[in-house]
Amino acid sequence: MSLFKARDWWSTILGEKEEFDQGCLCVADVDNSGSGQDKIIVGSYMGYLRIFNPHPVKPGDGVQPEDLLLEVQLREPILQVEVGKFVSGTEGLHLAVLHCRKLCVYAVSGTLGNVEHGNQYQIKLMYEHNLQRTACNMTYGPFGGVKGRDLICIQSMDGMLMLFEQESYAFGRFLPGFLLPGPLTYSSRTDSFITVSSCQQVESYKYQVLAFATDADERQETEQQKLGSGKRVAVDWVLNIGEQALDICVVSFNQAVSSVFVLGERNFFCLKDNGQIRFMKKLDYSPSCFIPYCSVKEGTINTLVGNHSKMLNVYQDITLKWAAQLPHIPVSVKVANLQDLKGVIVTLSDDGHLQCSYLGTDPSLFQAPKVDSREINYEEFDAEMKELQKIIKEATKTQDILPKSEKHRDLIVTAEVSPNLDAESQAIDSEVKAEAVPSVTVKITIQSRVTAQKPNLAVCVQAPLAVTCDQFVFDDLEPDSSETVVLSVFLKANCSPSELEGNCMVSYNIPTELNPEGIPKVAECNFRLPLRLICVPAQPSKAANHKLTIDTNKPPISFLTIFPDFVDPSEDDQANVLGFQFLTGSKTTLLASKTSQRYRIQSDQLEDLWLITKELTLRLEEHFKKQNSKDFACTFSGSIPLQEYFELIDRHFELRLNAEKFQELLSERAVQFRAIERRLLTRFKDKTPAPLQHLDTLLEGTFREVIALADAAEENQANMFQAFTKLKSATHLVIMLISLWQKLSTDQVAILEATFLPLAEDTPELGWEETVDAAISYLLRTCLSKSSKEQALTLSSQLCMPKDTSRLKKNITLFCDRLAKGGRLSLSTDSATQQATVMPGGCTTIPESDLEERTVIPGSAATFPSHRQIAKQKSKPGLSEDAAEEAEKP
Repeated sequence: MSLFKARDWWSTILGEKEEFDQGCLCVADVDNSGSGQDKIIVGSYMGYLRIFNPHPVKPGDGVQPEDLLLEVQLREPILQVEVGKFVSGTEGLHLAVLHCRKLCVYAVSGTLGNVEHGNQYQIKLMYEHNLQRTACNMTYGPFGGVKGRDLICIQSMDGMLMLFEQESYAFGRFLPGFLLPGPLTYSSRTDSFITVSSCQQVESYKYQVLAFATDADERQETEQQKLGSGKRVAVDWVLNIGEQALDICVVSFNQAVSSVFVLGERNFFCLKDNGQIRFMKKLDYSPSCFIPYCSVKEGTINTLVGNHSKMLNVYQDITLKWAAQLPHIPVSVKVANLQDLKGVIVTLSDDGHLQCSYLGTDPSLFQAPKVDSREINYEEFDAEMKELQKIIKEATKTQDILPKSEKHRDLIVTAEVSPNLDAESQAIDSEVKAEAVPSVTVKITIQSRVTAQKPNLAVCVQAPLAVTCDQFVFDDLEPDSSETVVLSVFLKANCSPSELEGNCMVSYNIPTELNPEGIPKVAECNFRLPLRLICVPAQPSKAANHKLTIDTNKPPISFLTIFPDFVDPSEDDQANVLGFQFLTGSKTTLLASKTSQRYRIQSDQLEDLWLITKELTLRLEEHFKKQNSKDFACTFSGSIPLQEYFELIDRHFELRLNAEKFQELLSERAVQFRAIERRLLTRFKDKTPAPLQHLDTLLEGTFREVIALADAAEENQANMFQAFTKLKSATHLVIMLISLWQKLSTDQVAILEATFLPLAEDTPELGWEETVDAAISYLLRTCLSKSSKEQALTLSSQLCMPKDTSRLKKNITLFCDRLAKGGRLSLSTDSATQQATVMPGGCTTIPESDLEERTVIPGSAATFPSHRQIAKQKSKPGLSEDAAEEAEKP
């Protein structure tokens, strides 16, 4: 930051919400008063033309009514204003105003006023040129060495230079290799135009070359033009500066040689007339405008450079001589002589802040007031200190990255799921083969305590579930207002979901004083869908391939109490046994033991056990929570069904391999199809007819193969989606059983979920198998490692699809074995901090019942060697044979 500020001599704000740019400011004696005082001419993109003649009574005064000589609104936006000798027959100065499609030249004159209102000024249109092309900028000068008059050159947006000899159009030429327009200026010393092209190079074109070149109306690249090289526009010299230029200025002072100054985005260049670099200065800021204004020392030139940090720097060649702070970011800077004050700096910002300032070190007139001598009240200071410490403690406890409490949120979104299914189902395009596909209504309410701009609501449920509408766009919400939407959720695909939960998220902007556009924020909430959405009550089944038993520490609860939506109160036999039939066709049975505190879930499919097991534990927890029983807990003492789990993994992996094979075959057949097409096309284009040699038969056969392969790949994709959904359900079940078996904490369960469920969906680039394998390998190498040798192993930095699942299955088995031996899940990599505390029940496998041990399918459950040995030495009986048979009765 600068030590000194630019001293405000006179300033004003131009209009309201008007925009200005580099060419909108000019200083000159436009009214030809002969006093040597410049006037300030400003044009805006809104079409306003203003002329000022500042006369402040004292430095820092605002604008006075008499300072504004003229204000007129033209019909079109003003791109640039210049003052020069633009009218033939006179050497007086006239004002040229460039519009998008028009060039107007005005005469500015004033008449002496007879009353106290002062002089009156008006403009008179001398002539105008309607442009055939959209203008970008212009320059002027004595082109061709003419005396006593200035010619105008306009650069169009498509790269044409249009030259006007005052009231008449001279000619137009296209610049070679043009892409985007750049700054343009004229050098009278070399009689050439200098610009910066989109190739980031400074280019110079002689006026004589442009005058004798081929006219722009004959721009076509004909053979005659290519041969007549003398008529083509040829560049005089080129210099590559490697960046875009903001402005170009040609100066020639008495004590300094003629130079071409180029202001780039990061550098400041000074060139000789022949394009050689005299010097360059690397800038450590982003410049916005510049002007070389004088030479105070022989051989040097002083330059003013404004930047986007509201600074105005004064350079003598490459040496920084002064820096001053401005109240705005200048887009244009000029030096003017105003009211016998030479060298006034005139700056203009893009929003219309016009200021005349000077550089200096005026002393500040501010004097610090005397401090009141009063007695210190220590009690007030202590109370204030305690209050501040309380605020600091609260702020450090809940930082901004953490969600605010419900009562302090700016916007609250809530979701209410209807307790009953819809009377008339809202299911759309469902693939489920059941007789009726139910739907449930979800009511989402958005309450805003502040102004919320552009609120958007997105509702997400996991496939195969679907919603009737998942995107909502609202108008801006006023403070203390609310919006409500209603939608329905249903089962779309013909497979059971892995989660019965949904999420709704609202994105919105909150405007602030510093950011009127608004700060983006997000509010979200989750909702739980009813089990009745995907299954219906059914007759219990005695036989099942997969069974598991959940132990509790409370007496069994009647299903009439915890499953009232699935049990008919008139049937007493459903108090301890309940059947569920999924809409996809499979059945699951839930049994409660009459003599022990156990529940059994059994089904023919492993993945179908998950949702019923989860629903059972959730409803038991809610039931005992209502009874204020805080010590309720569920445990699992059986064997983790790893073999069945591995079968699901193999099935999913097999479908992934098939997808790759289909992709390769499709690619081969597509190449073959295109090759046959090219052969046929060649035969058809041949002037001499030739036999097709069965190419048409080959083309038709290849086309049928491509269609068949595409259909097979699509079917495989659908099967892979179902297999991945089943795999996720089984993975949720394994995670739950491990957490109940080892009595893991919430943080450890979160690590388990992050390890086994890293992906929401499969992609061709990244699959479930390699991701889970990498995560488990990391845990085995860190928190579950046995020795320092395992920690020294380095994991592969790239994830690629494995050849088979043997390594993954081996790592999962080893993972469970390490947990059984007392391993502790932690994200800490320091093995010294890991304590090998043996979890209760972690080393012994307790058989669920003698009956189950006899009826278990060989290979259906994976047990570990240590478990078997311990189980043989010491077995703890579970349900008795009679009790188990009693529990299995429907």
